[in-house]
Parts: sequence; C-alpha cells; structure tokens
Amino acid sequence: MKFTLKQLQVFLEVARHENISRAAGELHMSQSAASEALLNLEQGYDVPLFDRVSNKLALNAVGHTVRKEAESLLAHCQHFENLLLTHQSLGHIKVGASFTIGNHLATRYLAGYLGKYPEADVGLEIANTPDIAAKVLNFEVDIGMIEGELQHRELELIPWRDDELVVFCAANHPLAKKETLSARDIRDAAWILREPDSGARHTFDRAMAGLLPSLNVYLEFKHNEAIKNAVESGLGIGCLSRIVLERNFANGDLVPLTLPRRDLSRSFYFVLRKQRYPLASVNDWMETCRSVDT
Repeated sequence: MKFTLKQLQVFLEVARHENISRAAGELHMSQSAASEALLNLEQGYDVPLFDRVSNKLALNAVGHTVRKEAESLLAHCQHFENLLLTHQSLGHIKVGASFTIGNHLATRYLAGYLGKYPEADVGLEIANTPDIAAKVLNFEVDIGMIEGELQHRELELIPWRDDELVVFCAANHPLAKKETLSARDIRDAAWILREPDSGARHTFDRAMAGLLPSLNVYLEFKHNEAIKNAVESGLGIGCLSRIVLERNFANGDLVPLTLPRRDLSRSFYFVLRKQRYPLASVNDWMETCRSVDT
C-alpha cells in the first residue's frame, strides 16, 4: 500500500475543515507536516483530491468518492486498536480440562467468570491428563486443569483443590452389603476402570500397591459415564472421583465401598507453561475456580 493511516487522517480532517492549518491543529501536527502528508497521498496515486482556490480546499469528485471509504477504513482501524488496548478486560481464555474436571466441575465456573467478562470468548477442551498437558505445551490452551501430578521442565503445576476416589458397586451387587472389602474381595472382583493414562487410574494403581499384579481388570473406559453404566449393569465394581458419583450415591443406584488402609486421595492442579506471557484472564479464571469451591 502506498498510503499511511496518518495520510488518511490528514485527508479527512482537511475535508472536514477545508483548511490545512485547522486540520493540522486538530491532529497536533505542524502545518507543513500536514501539507506534506496530503501531497504525498495525492502524488502517490497521481490523483488530486481537492480543488484548491486561494487558501481554501474543497473536495473534488474523486475526493468525495474516497472520503466515505477512508472514514470506514479508519473506523475499523480504531476498533482494532481499541481491541488491542482493552484485550485484558475482555477476558478471552482457552481452558483445557481432564475428563472428570471438564465434565463435572469446569462448567460450574463459567457463570461466575462470564458474569465478570460478559463479552469473553471462553473455549473449553476436554481430554485426558496427558493430552491436556500437551495442549498447554503447544499453546493450544491458556491453562490446563488436571487430576494428578506430572513432571515436565516446561510446565508449572499450581495446587488447586483436593479430591478423593471412591470404590463403588451397584446396589444389588453381592459386595454392596459388606462394610469393608478384604484383600481377597479386591483380588476376586471384576474391576471396571479408567484407561491407564488417566489421572484417576494413576491414583488407583498407587493405592493398590501390593495387589496390583493380581487384580482382574475386566474393562477399561475413557469416559466416567461408561464406567458408571457398566457397574450399574452388574458387570463389576469401579473406582471414580467422589465428584462424579455424588448424585448416584444420593439416588441409591450406586453404593460406595470401603477399602481399609488404601489411600485414594489426590489433588487437582492448574497447569501452565513456564515460558509464557502472563495473562490477566488466566489469573481471573483461577480465582473464579477457587472462589466457587470455597
């Protein structure tokens, strides 16, 4: 392009005032600088835009034709600049969440966040923990929310909230009436579990230290609802976050089981890329999540 935005500003001010001196004053420029900008615009396209009579400049036919286009173009440029200047207040954010968090927690925070940023474009991607970590690393999301610890030199884990896995079965399962499960019960049961890479599975495997090689892992699913449906159908017993099971326990269709001396507690984390420009929206999202949980 041969023209500059400053040349368009000068052109429009001169068209409004029909005077170089007054246009320069409006733009806080010297008269010579304004005159040179207008002359460069006309010479750049080899077309006069004004009829010059004494000290007065009047738009000619070409000037009238391009004036509206110039006004529209500058308005778009002003809007673009305003977006850049106010981007922090818009609250746009891309969130990645592991399955349990994404399906059962993240949507709770949207109302509070959008109440603060009603014009925000909030994206939510749901996948398992390793996939969310990869999305954070690849700048596909601004912040991740995951169900367990991981180690990566380019990632920062920020503790968020505690969680607990619960072993459960259908209300009519033979183990439903037992107060606690013995080691034999654990070994003999048909287990329906999350896939090996999931945060829930890592916590379960850690808790089952000593018994893990002898467990009967009957089915593995990537989604919590598939596990609940399979357990409710009597295919085996499962282990998921208490958050996922609260309504089922209240309804009585699924029953929690107690495992003595098996630690099924874990923590949820925010995960961020270490080398990344800090975003106010990320901090506000974390504050919203924490405030809703308290």
